[in-house]
Amino acid sequence: MTSQPTSITAGSVGTVETRFLDLPEPVRLDCGRELAGVRVAYETYGTLSAARDNVILVCHALSGDAHAAGVSQAPGEASTRDGFAAEARDGAAGRALGWWDGMIGPGKAFDTDEFFVVSTNVLGGCKGTTGPSSIDPATGAPYGAGFPVVTVADMVRTQRAFLAELGIERLAAVAGGSLGGMQALEWAVLFPDRVDAVVAIASTHALHPQGVAWNAIARDAIMRDPAWQGGSYYGTGSAPEAGMGVARMVGHITYLSAVALEDKFARRLQFADDIRYTITEPEFEIESYLRHQAGSFVRRFDANTYLYLSRALTYFDLARQHGGSLAAAFQDVTARTLLIAFSSDWLYPPVASTQIEDALRGLGKTVEYHLIDAPYGHDCFLLEEARQIPIIRGFLAGGGAA
Repeated sequence: MTSQPTSITAGSVGTVETRFLDLPEPVRLDCGRELAGVRVAYETYGTLSAARDNVILVCHALSGDAHAAGVSQAPGEASTRDGFAAEARDGAAGRALGWWDGMIGPGKAFDTDEFFVVSTNVLGGCKGTTGPSSIDPATGAPYGAGFPVVTVADMVRTQRAFLAELGIERLAAVAGGSLGGMQALEWAVLFPDRVDAVVAIASTHALHPQGVAWNAIARDAIMRDPAWQGGSYYGTGSAPEAGMGVARMVGHITYLSAVALEDKFARRLQFADDIRYTITEPEFEIESYLRHQAGSFVRRFDANTYLYLSRALTYFDLARQHGGSLAAAFQDVTARTLLIAFSSDWLYPPVASTQIEDALRGLGKTVEYHLIDAPYGHDCFLLEEARQIPIIRGFLAGGGAA
């Protein structure tokens, strides 16, 4: 089996602060509605060049936020650094570290000595960008389930409007893993004249049916919790924590692999030398681990945001958006594309990356694909940083990677 992920010791971007920007114009959404008064939470790392041509936009996955690198001035109650055994890797510093800190900074994959890296919380989020828990200016109360359904394309249009307010018209690269990779691909499709390169890691052009099914179970767990209250639980003193915990358990297992679970937990008992004949209490280490993950997640994430972002990633389908043809979706793409997949990722399987590669290569587009053999499942994009860094650095330098 592959050894545990190597920790990254390159320099940090230091202490950072999340900032906020209010868009002056409404965002028009795919569902037909307009959303006014959108606020975007963001962080930046590095120095913007005089020509404003060294910008990399980093896009987060479902449970991420704008704090992608460095040490937060105001760390949350629980760490956003997801990934198998993240707590053991990070120790007490985990709460303050950005979720992709090993990848962003001087000498790292997204080198802040060269690039100006921007990270935003997505539309529909719960970490500073307008989402279901935000106040609806029309009512003075949180949107709740009245928040419009959003898509990955809506997230990208919001990012585009945000960057325009910063005076940034073109991106040297857009990068992300999982849902973040979907955003990166959508950028290349929606704004082909504004993106030089795409880095899509452990991602896909459309979530496979099994992934759609797991997300449906997670959403149902939340909505069937009586404390969800039709999405209007804000200010009631009761939130759907039980349903949200189950949703997190389901989601977390899909991010792992059978090999990783066997290696970490096997069938070891948690509290005793033998079974205790109990229904309500965890017997096995894996059961206790999942409960811990659930408890940590509900303290830092909004249930309605989970519903909306989960739905957005299941709606994402580049071929469907372009008459059923992936080639048609990529027809106007001009960005160089880097695809990285992991052998044990069954949620975003490598075949999705090969389909993207085939479609781009068939159109004569510049594309580079790397399959990394690693045992940690979908979480590899957060854990296998050391093996991704030379690939990404070589690609961004324009020379490719070995």
